[in-house]
Amino acid sequence: MREERRPLAPFESLDKLKLTWAHIKIWYLSGAGFFTDAYDLFIIGAVLTVLTNYVVPGFEELHGPQANLWTGLLASAALWATIAGQILFGVLGDRLGRKYLYGVEAAILTVGAILSALAPNLLWLIAFRTLLGFGIGGDYPISATIMSEYSNVKDRGKLVALVFANQGFGILASIGVALASVALLPPDIAWRVMLGVGALPAMSVIYLRRKIPETPRYSLLVKGDVEEARRAARLLGADITAPVRAEQLGFDKFIANYWKFLIGTTVPWFLMDIALYGTGVFSGAVVTSILGSPTDVLHTIIYQGLPFLVGFPGYFAAAWALDKLGRKPIQNMGFIAMALIYFVVSFIVTQVGGNTVLLAPASIAMALYSLSFFFINFGPNTTTFVLPAELYPTRYRTTGHGISAAAGKLGAAISTFVFPTLIHSWGVSHLFQLLALVSLAGVPLTSFFLVEPKAVSLEVVSGEHKYLRLSEEAVGLRH
Repeated sequence: MREERRPLAPFESLDKLKLTWAHIKIWYLSGAGFFTDAYDLFIIGAVLTVLTNYVVPGFEELHGPQANLWTGLLASAALWATIAGQILFGVLGDRLGRKYLYGVEAAILTVGAILSALAPNLLWLIAFRTLLGFGIGGDYPISATIMSEYSNVKDRGKLVALVFANQGFGILASIGVALASVALLPPDIAWRVMLGVGALPAMSVIYLRRKIPETPRYSLLVKGDVEEARRAARLLGADITAPVRAEQLGFDKFIANYWKFLIGTTVPWFLMDIALYGTGVFSGAVVTSILGSPTDVLHTIIYQGLPFLVGFPGYFAAAWALDKLGRKPIQNMGFIAMALIYFVVSFIVTQVGGNTVLLAPASIAMALYSLSFFFINFGPNTTTFVLPAELYPTRYRTTGHGISAAAGKLGAAISTFVFPTLIHSWGVSHLFQLLALVSLAGVPLTSFFLVEPKAVSLEVVSGEHKYLRLSEEAVGLRH
């Protein structure tokens, strides 16, 4: 019997590395962007609390007859632009290279945050938040892919998950800055400080991101530059073990071969972000329905922050478990736990006429609601970010991640836009029943449309190894 040919493994040396300081440096540069992304996306909840509780000149629309509409527009403005940034930077990251773009998105973030803090009225703030969102969108596919392509196989899930875990630090920072601003500053200054602080972490990594070398995988498999790939690999103490070329893979063939993965990475992210951003940005309104109205704006922000504190360890539980249990089991566990919690809370927090009535102690409802944030972060909030950075071939990896992330932010934008109206018209109980069904829908999609990337090289899990051929001089793909 003829022996089956062993798949070419040009990055075997890189894949078998132990964790190095170079990995940690790349994690820091990638993660700092996600700290900023999360801070900027979630600080808007506290900003809205200030602008809707005080009449600030230029923002009177938030107190008029169309207040819910304007609140939804401001809450979702950055998210709509994030969608465009994720798709554009995703496509350009594959066409021009990861290095070519890295740092540009951080510069856009910096400018957007500063301009938002200086906005003279509501329309300008919506416009500047839109610019900010475009930069946030650019960060998703580039940072995830760079970390994934530099990672060793054993720690890849952990490293990419820890990049995303900076979202947790960013959310906690937004709560801390919001509390300090409201406690120490007048309202018309406090909201500006909240938005302006978002420029600082992004500004700190622009230069370092511009200096990071192109990933070995992109250099070899797309550019066909063996020496550049070797130089990048040697920074981590590895080398390219087999100069190869990759056969052409046109976009039509990419869609034909990877449509199942596209469904499996886009739709669950869409569903998850409906739950996360709806309950996250408007956490204060949900908590108020459980615990009652807070006495002042400061306590409103404390209410908003409580569920995030409970959810914070979930990021690190996911990072610890991904390379042990696998991505798919963790994603399904998270979706199932979210659905169960939402269903239970929906029956505790019932609507009688126009009033909210609790059928169990408020502390139980609050504990369960907060626990949902842990399972979001332990489950699909982390895994939907990690999976697209692993399942697609190098030539379309940032494109696949950008499309997937854009689907998620579409869910987030829709959720934050309609949430104020739905809370007002439906009540919290029916809203949680809807979120339970949304979460449950993620389970079959995860089970049937994805493969498990745990402990497998990127080339094998994506099927890219089938398109690799030995070559004395690697030749890049051409469109």
